[in-house]
Amino acid sequence: MSLMAEVGQKAFNLGVPLAVHLDVTYRCNERCVHCYLDHDDHGEMTTAEIKGVLDQLAEAGVFFLTFSGGEVFLRRDFFDLVEHARRLSFNVKIKTNAVMIDEADAKRLRALNIDTVQISLYSHRAEVHDAITKLPRSFERTVRAIEFLRDQGLRVTIANVLMTANLGDHYGTQKLAAELGVHYTLDPTITPMMDGDESVLALRIPGLELEEVFRNPALVGNQEEFCAPPKPPTDEDMEGYSCSAGHSFCYISPYGDVFPCVQFPLPTGNVREQKFLDIWNFSPQMNEVRSIQARDLTTCSSCSHVASCTRCPGLAYMEGNMRGPSTADCEKSFYRTGVPTANMLRQGLAKPQSAVAARAAALIQIQPVAALA
Repeated sequence: MSLMAEVGQKAFNLGVPLAVHLDVTYRCNERCVHCYLDHDDHGEMTTAEIKGVLDQLAEAGVFFLTFSGGEVFLRRDFFDLVEHARRLSFNVKIKTNAVMIDEADAKRLRALNIDTVQISLYSHRAEVHDAITKLPRSFERTVRAIEFLRDQGLRVTIANVLMTANLGDHYGTQKLAAELGVHYTLDPTITPMMDGDESVLALRIPGLELEEVFRNPALVGNQEEFCAPPKPPTDEDMEGYSCSAGHSFCYISPYGDVFPCVQFPLPTGNVREQKFLDIWNFSPQMNEVRSIQARDLTTCSSCSHVASCTRCPGLAYMEGNMRGPSTADCEKSFYRTGVPTANMLRQGLAKPQSAVAARAAALIQIQPVAALA
């Protein structure tokens, strides 16, 4: 086990909030078709409030800090916030669409010794990327910013969300990342809107395409191991937890709301009303999340995939039960291994009833961005 893995496991075991994802705004200069956020400003925390939260996070033992949004660079005080975070010795990661980053910004980020800049890029084809973001020339501006950041020696990761709108383009996007000399990640997860609206789930890719992704060694690494049939769970597996949400990680919204994870919209408190550590240590909701072991999961506890599934308790919560199965993760487990999940067997399904298939007649149509003007 690597040193960082050991640190992460120790923080998990001790309940130390090692990592926090902080959205500083939901405002954005893009209108991505799959985005789950409300982009209106309903009262973002001020500069002083966010700095106060950062002070509390440092006191609580947080080390890894992710600034995200919305688009972080829409906040005029963003560099001020980053500078404050670095003075507190956080390891800082920034998630951005990079449209607003110029060469001077790249140099400033390098001077602040930012760990990673993660940039959303949806295709190697400008017309596809721009149609998803609904912002003309966003592809051109994002790629130029990637070059600025790379030339400063910053670690850059292209994050490519896979959906029906860019289906098949991940090969070209991965090749573009290699040509740019930056890291590449692919994520097929489309989540409901934060208000519960599920219409965006029509953008989830069909199962057969998901199976093809999981059979590509260039995307998943050791295909033989990754796609192997699930092993019987051990007692240790059954006493385990499905993810770090609420254990060593949490999410804070631009309005100060604290959640176990950005994909787990269970309110646990607000830093405008309580100290962060009081929420982390004493919130009944946070402690309930921590109490759930694999053996407590309805349906999943009897599933052959329980030890290897990527089950997201947040997605399960949005489906109605944080102890229940996540349909999207059941689908991934099936197409990764070819073995039906307990949730599928309970419903008498030989294959997942894909959210895309169920909404085939209502698929979101992505129009070229020029047609939207």
